[in-house]
Amino acid sequence: MVAFKSSSWLVLFFLFFTVIAPTMRAHIAEFDDYWKQREAEARVAALQAYHPIPEDVNNHFNLLVEDLLVGMNGTRSNLRINGTRRNLRVNKGPCRVTNPIDRCWRCRPKWATERKRLADCALGFGRHTIGGKYGSYYFVTDPSDNDMVNPTKGTLRHAVIQPGPLWIMFSRSMVIRLNQELIMTGDKTIDGRGVNVHIAYGAGITIQYVKNVIIHGLHFHDIVSGSGGLIRDSVNHFGFRGRSDGDAISIYGSSNIWIDHNSMSNCKDGLIDAIEGSTGITISNNHFTKHNEVMLFGASDGNSKDAIMQITVAFNHFGNGLIQRMPRCRWGFFHVVNNVYRNWNMYAIGGSAHPTIISQGNRYTAPPTNPKHDAKQVTKRDYATESEWKKWTWRSDGDQMRNGAYFVQSGNVSKRRPYPRLDMIQAKPGHYAPILTRSAGALTCRRRHPC
Repeated sequence: MVAFKSSSWLVLFFLFFTVIAPTMRAHIAEFDDYWKQREAEARVAALQAYHPIPEDVNNHFNLLVEDLLVGMNGTRSNLRINGTRRNLRVNKGPCRVTNPIDRCWRCRPKWATERKRLADCALGFGRHTIGGKYGSYYFVTDPSDNDMVNPTKGTLRHAVIQPGPLWIMFSRSMVIRLNQELIMTGDKTIDGRGVNVHIAYGAGITIQYVKNVIIHGLHFHDIVSGSGGLIRDSVNHFGFRGRSDGDAISIYGSSNIWIDHNSMSNCKDGLIDAIEGSTGITISNNHFTKHNEVMLFGASDGNSKDAIMQITVAFNHFGNGLIQRMPRCRWGFFHVVNNVYRNWNMYAIGGSAHPTIISQGNRYTAPPTNPKHDAKQVTKRDYATESEWKKWTWRSDGDQMRNGAYFVQSGNVSKRRPYPRLDMIQAKPGHYAPILTRSAGALTCRRRHPC
C-alpha cells in the first residue's frame, strides 16, 4: 500500500466538506467506478440470494428445530419447562446445546481446531453464508486503529480489507476502538471464540455492497458515529466517507450475511441495520440489552429495492433496557422465530410499507402496566391507515404472550396458513423459547471442551 501524505490529507479534507459532502451517496463522497462495480456485483448476488418461495425456508428451519427437540426416533428425555416436566431428547452426554445452529458445532471438544465447521451451520435466509471457509487464517494481534488509509498489519482493519476469503481470529482478548467505520470486503469470517473481544467506544462495522460475511462471538457496545474522511475499503482503493450513523453493524446492499452469538448494547443508532436491498440474512443467538432502536430492516418507505429483503431473526434474547425496533421492517419478508422478549418500552415489532412478518414460537413479556403509556401491544404499524395495514400479512403462530402482551395480526388471518403455495411447518411453541435461547450472546469457550 502506498502511504498517504498528511499535507495531501489537509487539502482533501477541505475539499470534502466544501464541495464533495453535499453530493454524497450511500456515505460515499465519490461514487467512482470502483464503487459502481461493487454495487452492481452486489445487486446480482442479492438477486441470487433471494428465495422466490420464502415459506420453504421457514419450513426447513422449523423442521430442524423439531428434529432436535423431539429426536428423530421419537424418544425424549426429561426437561422442565414452565414448571412442567416434559420429555425431550435435547442432547446426549454433557453438552447441553438446545438449538440446531449450536448443535452443529458446539458439542465438539475440538471446535478450536475445527473452527471452519461453523461455516456449515447457518440456517434461515442466511443459510448459504460460509464467510471465509475457503480462505486462510488471519490472527489479529494488535487492537489499535490509528491509520485509516494504510492500516497496520495485524489490526482488524488490515484483516477485513484483504482480497479473497479469510477466517479472522484474535490472538488474545482485546478491546478495539475503531476511529472510523470498519469497511469490510466479502468472503470474511470474524470469529471471536475462545477470547473476549469488544468492539467499543468508537465506530462500528460496515458491510456494504459485498456478500458472504459471518460475524460471530463479539461484544459490541458504546458505539458512536465516525466523523468521516479518508478510509481504505480494499487493498487497492480508498476514498472519502461521510459521517457514519453509529450502528454496531450496518448491512448495506449486501447478501448472505450471518450475525451469530454476539452481545450488543448501547450504541448511538442501531445495533443491527440492514438496508438498500440487503437479503439472505440470519441474525441468531445474539443478546441485546440497553438500547433504543435495536434493528432496522429497510430505511425508507420509498425504496422498493427492499422488496427482495429476506431476514431470519432466531434464538435471540431481547433483554432489559430495550425500547423499540426488535425489529422494525419495510417491504420484505421477515421470519421472527423462537426468540425471548423480556419487555420493551414502546413496542417489539413494527413496520411500514407492507412487509410480511411471520412471528412464530416467541415468548413476549410485556412491560409493567403504566396508566400513562399502554405498551402491552407487541406490534406497531406506521404511515398507513387501518384499511391499508389490515391487508399486510403479519401473523402470530404459537407465540407465548405474558403479562398482558398481545399481537395484532393482519392479512388473511381467517385461514390457518394464509400463503399462496406451501403450508408452514408448525414452529415450536413460545414456551420452548427460553430453552432455545439460553446460550444467547458471546460465548465463553475453552479449548478441548465443548463450547
